[in-house]
Amino acid sequence: MAHVGSKRKVHGRRGRNARVTTKATSVAPGSDIKTAARKRVPMDKAHLFDAKYVPFGSSKSPSSESYDLDQVIYRTAEGKLLDVEHDMEALSIYGPKYWKALFDERVGKTSWPYGSGVWSKKEWVLPKIADDDIVSMFEGNSNLFWAERFGKEVLGMKDLWVKQCGNSHTGSFKDLGMTVLVSQVNRLRKNNLSNIAAVGCASTGDTSAALSAYCAAAGIPAVVFLPADKISLAQLVQPIANGALVLSIDTDFDGCMRLIRDVTSEMPIYLANSMNSLRLEGQKTAAVEICQQFDWQVPDWVIIPGGNLGNIYAFYKGFKMCYDLGLIDRLPRMVCAQARNANPLYLAYEQGWDNFEPMQAKKTFASAIQIGDPVSKDRAIVAIEETNGIVVDASEEELMDAAARADLTGMFNCPHTGVALAALIKLREKGVIGQNDRTVVVSTAHGLKFTQSKVAYHSKEVEGLGCKYANPPVSVSENIGSVMDVLKQRFNI
Repeated sequence: MAHVGSKRKVHGRRGRNARVTTKATSVAPGSDIKTAARKRVPMDKAHLFDAKYVPFGSSKSPSSESYDLDQVIYRTAEGKLLDVEHDMEALSIYGPKYWKALFDERVGKTSWPYGSGVWSKKEWVLPKIADDDIVSMFEGNSNLFWAERFGKEVLGMKDLWVKQCGNSHTGSFKDLGMTVLVSQVNRLRKNNLSNIAAVGCASTGDTSAALSAYCAAAGIPAVVFLPADKISLAQLVQPIANGALVLSIDTDFDGCMRLIRDVTSEMPIYLANSMNSLRLEGQKTAAVEICQQFDWQVPDWVIIPGGNLGNIYAFYKGFKMCYDLGLIDRLPRMVCAQARNANPLYLAYEQGWDNFEPMQAKKTFASAIQIGDPVSKDRAIVAIEETNGIVVDASEEELMDAAARADLTGMFNCPHTGVALAALIKLREKGVIGQNDRTVVVSTAHGLKFTQSKVAYHSKEVEGLGCKYANPPVSVSENIGSVMDVLKQRFNI
């Protein structure tokens, strides 16, 4: 069982007996859902909920350093990562039954902003933000897909699930974090709390798409730094279509990241990369959502592709928050899956964490995780250690074959999900994951964003890859005999 590092708080009488009274306010003719939200009566103790920036790791090494969320700050005074810390004592006033009922009551509704899978957990995300300042496209609430045929026929598993975070507005899990970050920027600009002129990010594709869309929805300028010729056309066109300033730079992601850090330190441009811990607050809600979709039961394993490594920590944080507030009774074991061409966390894990060395990432079909110097490495290590987790890597052939093999059972996977599926296959073959273990693979993006890689695979145009599960089209002349010959051969008629 995973160790958790801290004891669960005891909930008081008020928390245990509190009743959910969040009936949606009806929308009057000529009005809208935001107007209706203004009339909603808040929770009795909502004014006590709060959050702040603290140095990452301060829960184990207490620090007096902290910052208000309205401050524009990305690092501690010593240049280390920050984390968002919630007032858990205030949240525990309401017991686990209350939080479960509240979150369950909000799901699938159109009440602003609770129709969002992120903002339906608002009290656990940004408790102080006004509903009017939230920028949301009702992201989240993504499908938890029972991978029945792939699990049973390929892996001998009855309880395999895929959390399809790519079924989102811009086609990736990045929407979950970006709604939070852009909402906070919107709050700062509307209330004249900062002179932010634009929001910027370095990206391997998905972050730029999410940032551009949410900034466009809020009318906030966006600028994205993209490595030239290293992302798919579908990813490139998204920020262009949403009106962002797109800078195509002759470097890799790590080079773009260095540039955006320098720019945001010199100009009033707000940094939107996962160094900014606000994004993780949105991404953690996917973990809460998984528990909710399993009727507040915890899966045995959660497998997540890892590049810049913020997402695995975000999932850990969501599960940990559920545990600390009594909604679940244990943590799942977490697996970080990396592409072998960009696997610094895996190499460090194999050496017992003795030394983490950045690497020059090589080209991989899993381009969104082609990162050799991940910002959130320390966060990821905590997630792995605290959940008795594992790090696995996958070669290009392994990840592409895994994605294609799963596609043949009805999925349509991006290469990054292929990395996670390849890790699952390895762990099943070794007997680490059992046939009855409830396992969730996190799909981070939609396969339609990476059709170029699928075309290359099924055309068998990838040098050095056998493309074992390729299914190229069959050329047939225009006559019934030729067509019937092919059908007879394929279906043994």
